[in-house]
Amino acid sequence: MSGTVKKIADVTFKAGRTIDWEGMAKLLVTDEARKEFSNLRRAFDDVNSQLQTKFSQEPEPINWEYYRKGIGSRLVDMYKEAYESIEIPKFEDTVTPQYKPKFDALLVELKEAEKQSLKESERLEKEVAEVQELKKKLSTMTAEEYFAKHPELKKKFDDEIRNDYWGY
Repeated sequence: MSGTVKKIADVTFKAGRTIDWEGMAKLLVTDEARKEFSNLRRAFDDVNSQLQTKFSQEPEPINWEYYRKGIGSRLVDMYKEAYESIEIPKFEDTVTPQYKPKFDALLVELKEAEKQSLKESERLEKEVAEVQELKKKLSTMTAEEYFAKHPELKKKFDDEIRNDYWGY
């Protein structure tokens, strides 16, 4: 087997061990995301196991003597010569240089989206805390206390009363 394929198999095996699948799974919120994530993990494991089994092993040597006995020396020698003359070209990666800048740009975009997500998450957590606080106080809160927190509603209601608009 060529050294490049062996290196690729080794790298993917190591990558599979360093991926924090459980940590990523904890970040998922929806059932659809969990389903897609499990499909991704299953596909990764399948590819990884194929690389480990099929491509990381050297092929068994051909027993030319066995075939000489059954087929004949001349034909087997011809096949042996053709087999030994085969040169497997070395893999040259021409794809990675094309997509590396795009990938790096996506990483930058991902970091920015992560920052925005964290800001939005903080805002929503504050809003949830306010709603929970309001929910606790709502049973004992007076209209003046509520309107003190929401002056725009007080203004709207005052305008409706002033204009004699009662909603019907």
